[in-house]
Amino acid sequence: MLHSFSYVTDHTGFCGTIKNSPSDFVVTEIEVTEHSLRDTQAKSLQKPVETLLGQSSPGLALGAQPSGLCAQDCDGGEMPKPAEQEPHWAGDNCPASPYQNRHEDKAELKPGLEDASVLDSLLGKPMNELLSKFACNLKHMWNSKSDANSGTGEFSLGPILDKKNRADLHSAIRQKFPFLVTVTKDNEMIVKGNADYRELCQLVTEKETSDFFKFLDAKLENSTFSFEPDGNKEHRKVVHHFINRKFGKLVETKSFTVTDVSDQQNMSIMVRFREKGWSRKRPAGGVQEKQDLYTAFTLQKENLETLEAISSLAAELGVLPSDFSYTGIKDKKAITFQPMVVKKVTPERLKEIGSKLEKKGMKIHNIRSACQHLRLGQLKGNHFDVVVRDLKHHSHDSSADLKKRISEAMESVETKGFVNYYGPQRFGQGQNVQTDQIGLALLNEKMVKAVKLFFTPEDTDDPVNNAKRYFLQTEDAKGALVMLPEFKVRERMLLRALNRYGVNHEGCTKGWLNIPHSMRIFYVHAYCSKIWNEAASYRLKIYGSKVVEGDLVVSEETDESISLNDKVHVVTAAEESANKYSINQVVLPMVGHSIKYPSNKVGQWYHERLSKDELQACRFRVSPLQLNIPGCYRAILKNVQNLSYFLEGSEEGIEDNHLNESNVCLHISFDLDPSCYATICLREIMKCDF
Repeated sequence: MLHSFSYVTDHTGFCGTIKNSPSDFVVTEIEVTEHSLRDTQAKSLQKPVETLLGQSSPGLALGAQPSGLCAQDCDGGEMPKPAEQEPHWAGDNCPASPYQNRHEDKAELKPGLEDASVLDSLLGKPMNELLSKFACNLKHMWNSKSDANSGTGEFSLGPILDKKNRADLHSAIRQKFPFLVTVTKDNEMIVKGNADYRELCQLVTEKETSDFFKFLDAKLENSTFSFEPDGNKEHRKVVHHFINRKFGKLVETKSFTVTDVSDQQNMSIMVRFREKGWSRKRPAGGVQEKQDLYTAFTLQKENLETLEAISSLAAELGVLPSDFSYTGIKDKKAITFQPMVVKKVTPERLKEIGSKLEKKGMKIHNIRSACQHLRLGQLKGNHFDVVVRDLKHHSHDSSADLKKRISEAMESVETKGFVNYYGPQRFGQGQNVQTDQIGLALLNEKMVKAVKLFFTPEDTDDPVNNAKRYFLQTEDAKGALVMLPEFKVRERMLLRALNRYGVNHEGCTKGWLNIPHSMRIFYVHAYCSKIWNEAASYRLKIYGSKVVEGDLVVSEETDESISLNDKVHVVTAAEESANKYSINQVVLPMVGHSIKYPSNKVGQWYHERLSKDELQACRFRVSPLQLNIPGCYRAILKNVQNLSYFLEGSEEGIEDNHLNESNVCLHISFDLDPSCYATICLREIMKCDF
C-alpha cells in the first residue's frame, strides 16, 4: 500500500524480513510513571532551581498571568500589603498564612494530615523543599519595589497522573501557600503566583483578600461573602468591576446597606454564587459520592489484535468492551505490552481469569487498584525491539558491503527522521478488503455495503472465512452465527443484530450500532489515515523538504484557551523567502469537519481526492452511527529516539568488513512518539515495503 510513497532520506538501504515470528517484534508502551518521573524530576531540577530561586537571582522563568480564576484549579490566599504596609512574616523566611492559624481552615484537609507532611508524602521531600523555596522567593519579589510583572514565574511539579493525588495536592498547596495557584496541563501540575489575588490586594485589605479566596474555594451552597463597609462609591465600583470581570461566571455582586460599629449607615459589597455554579461543587474531601471501581494492569498479548483481546477480556469478565481504556492499538503479529484500566472489575476478579487468558495468547501483569481510566496524555510513546532476518542487498545495489549499507541507513534516519505515514497494519495488511474501504462506505452511509465488505472472506478454507462466505451467499445471519468461532467477537455482535433486524439499510445500521463505538470509528479513522498518507506523499513529491507558501505549521503557543485551528499557521510568501520554518514543523490535516487545509496545491489535492470518493459534501458526521470526526493535524516528519542496533550470527557470518548474509540477523532497538509506526521507521531505514 506504501510502495509508491516518498522517502525523506537518500541512502540506499537494504532488504530483509520482519515479523518472522511474534518474538521478532516486541512492543512495550512507555507509560508516564508518576512516582518515578516525579522523583527523577526533583533530582534533576534541584540544582538549577536552587540557583533560580536564590535571593540574588533575577532569572525567574516568566509565565503567563492567568486571566481569571478557575474554581477547581486556582487557589488564593494572603499576600503582602501594598506599598506602605509591610507583610506579616512567620519566622525569618516564609510568609504566614491566616489559613494555618484557624481551626476552620484546617477542616478542609483530611483528618490527621498536616500540610508539610501531606506535601512530603505527595511530592517527596526534595520536591517539597524546592516548592517552598519557590514560594518564599516569590513572596520576597512581590514585596519588593521591582517591576509590576516580577514574580509571575511558574514551577512544575511534574506529571501527577492520579486524579485523587492531584486533588490532594491542590488542597495541600492551598493550605500552606494560599498566595499560589495550581493548574494542570496534560497531567502536569504547575504552580504560579496568583495574579488575580495580587490585584485584589491592591483594592482591599489582605485579610479580605484571603477570606474572599477562601470563600471562592469552599463553594458552599447558599453561602455569601461581604467585604468591609466602604463609603467610597467609586472605590466600590472598581471592586464590583474587578469581581465580575474575573469571577463573573461563578459569582455575582450586590451593594447593600450595613450599620457599622458606630451605628452609622454605610455600604458594603456582598458576593454570592450563581445558581449554575453549583454543578461545579465538589463533595467534601474531594471524593465522589459513588466511587467508581477501576483496576489497572499490563496486558501482554501475542498474535492478537488489541480490539480482539479487549472483546475477549470483556466477555470473560462480564463487562462491556467500552469499560476498558487504553492508549493505542498494538500490532497483531508481535508480542506487545500495554497498560490498561478496566472499570467495574476488582483486582481479585482479574487475577481469577489469568489461566484462561493464557490459552488465548494473553497474560496480565501488575494488577492493581486505580482511580480513573487511562488518558492519552499518559502514553509517552512505544519502545520497539525488532529482529530483521534474511538480510541482503537491494537488487539495484552493486555494493558488496552490506554492513556499510546498514550503518549508513541507521545514521541517515537518526539524523533526518522518517515520513510519518500510518502503517499497513492500520488498514488490514494483506486482506482482500481493507479497513479504510469499510470506513469509506460508512462515511457515505452505505450501511449494507459496509456490512458486506466487513464479511468479505479471505482466500482460505477455515471456519471463520467459511462462515463469512456462507453469510454473503445466503444472508442467513443465524446460520453464519452457528458456524462462526466464539473468539470472533465483533463479527458475532454484528450477526446477532442482523439476525434480529434484517440485512436491509435499517438492519445494517442497527447492526453497526451493536458493536462498540471505538470499533465503529476505527474504520472511519482508517479511511482518514489513508487520505493523510497519500497527501503526505504528494506534498513531498511536489515540494520536497522545502517549506513553501500555503503550508501549515503549528505554532508553539501553549495557551490552552486557543483553539487548535488558531495554533495552525499558514506560511506566507515572505516567510518562505526567509526560510522561517523547517520541514519538521509542517503538518497536514487529517480530514474532518473542523480543520483547515493548506492554501497551496496540497489543499487543492485534498478537495479533488475527497470528490473522487464522493465525499465533496461530506460533513464528517455519521449521525445514524453516532460518529463525529472533527479531524486533527499530523506532522509530516518524525524523529526516532534511542536508536541502537547490533548484528547477531556466527563468526563466519560477521567478518570485519562484510556480512555473510545467510547466517546473520539484525537487532534494532528504538523509541517512537505515540501514533508513530515502527514498520514505517523500518521502511525508511531499509528502503523497502512490508
